[in-house]
Amino acid sequence: MAAIDATVVGIALPSIGWQFHAELGTLQWVVTGYTLTLSAFLLLGGSLGDRLGRRRVFCVGVVWFSLASAACALAPDSAALIVTRVFQGVGAALLTPGSLAIIEASFDPEDRGQAIGTWSGLGGVATAAGPLLGGYLIAAASWRWIFLINLPIGVLVLLVSIRHVPESRDPGVTGAIDVPGAALAAIALGGLTYGLIEGPARGWSDPSVVGLIVVGVAATVGFVLVEHRTAAPMLPLDVFRIRQFTVTNGVTFIIYAALSGVLFLLPVALQVVGHYSPLESGAALLPLTLIMLLLSARSGRLAARIGPRLQMSVGPMVVAVGVALLSRVATDHSYLSGVLPAVIVLGLGLATTVAPLTTTALGAVSEQHSGLASAVNNDVARVGGLLAVAILPALAGISGRSYLHPSQLAGEFHTAMLIGATWCVAGGLASAAGIRNPSRPIPSGPDRGLPAEVEGGGFHCALEASPLAADSRPVPAP
Repeated sequence: MAAIDATVVGIALPSIGWQFHAELGTLQWVVTGYTLTLSAFLLLGGSLGDRLGRRRVFCVGVVWFSLASAACALAPDSAALIVTRVFQGVGAALLTPGSLAIIEASFDPEDRGQAIGTWSGLGGVATAAGPLLGGYLIAAASWRWIFLINLPIGVLVLLVSIRHVPESRDPGVTGAIDVPGAALAAIALGGLTYGLIEGPARGWSDPSVVGLIVVGVAATVGFVLVEHRTAAPMLPLDVFRIRQFTVTNGVTFIIYAALSGVLFLLPVALQVVGHYSPLESGAALLPLTLIMLLLSARSGRLAARIGPRLQMSVGPMVVAVGVALLSRVATDHSYLSGVLPAVIVLGLGLATTVAPLTTTALGAVSEQHSGLASAVNNDVARVGGLLAVAILPALAGISGRSYLHPSQLAGEFHTAMLIGATWCVAGGLASAAGIRNPSRPIPSGPDRGLPAEVEGGGFHCALEASPLAADSRPVPAP
């Protein structure tokens, strides 16, 4: 349900814009409103599950997410859709951390790898199916059905969870829930996102834009101070003293920012500039997902043998080439010559990069902190995507309703892809400068207490999702 929702909304953006006569900023809020609350409350959702019961919080999240999805489908205007998407993100933050944590707590160690592999495989299938399903629903009925589809799925998941999923919690958790940290995170992300989205339309000197950016910066400082002083922080800052971990998360931020910005604009360009149908634009990236499914495990195993530095340096450069090739969509609308070559190169670059990126984030810390490491890596990827969707259109000059005019959007989309490619190059250079190979190959399975499939990179990471997790609270994104 979460994976489908992550990929299906981008396909629907042009249809939503045409129905509501919405400006680009409105479409940005449809995406970022959801990501904002998900990013802000993801770690808090994991904490609540550990304390109150993972099944309980998971079920609450499923109900919340489903009801918010129904509200999205019934939204009478763009403002209501944005508000309901914000609430949908809260539900996702409650259900998302629990899914992998329940598997970790419910299966014996010898069966856990297979269980997580099944979980990951189904997530990959849902990610690939989302655009196709969304394109079909939009063409056959309306964009509103991309949200209504969550209702029967949610009912089924709830019934199965109540009957078959055992309750679990972490008896070692101590300290109060970090509500102040979560609130400051939401204010910080909200203020910065508002300023970056509304700045091009209202003017960067507009009092509301300046005021919200200042609030966002102040809340960011306050968040750091609270996390430093609280006894049970949502985000322990000590982990960032580890250079390998900090550099890896910096690269994660850059790569996923570029990827999220590109995937936000690409379906719009395909439909507006290339005159693709929603179904055709949904199917356009299917080869990318297939490439990652086929090659990510091999990439992870190679990184385990030779170390992650080479792949994390070269992979983003290949991604940059793929993103730069996507700029040709502005002039070459043919799928075979204008889109497919870029998608293939992009898939090869991501398959090279993603598994080592995730494994390095986990391997940089001790085993008992691997859950925290993966949770942070997940959230960093989401925040990078959130801010990129807000700022990339502005940097490329896309604002207002220019996205509805093919000739104007073509030039702006070309610029946006080149900017995204530049970000990927920066990620590759940062890896080359800051990532160090371990003195011995990263151990797998019993040596680290983690399933070999995780350490070997055997799991597929969804495109719009953040890196895969290996421990209790973290999971990929919807």
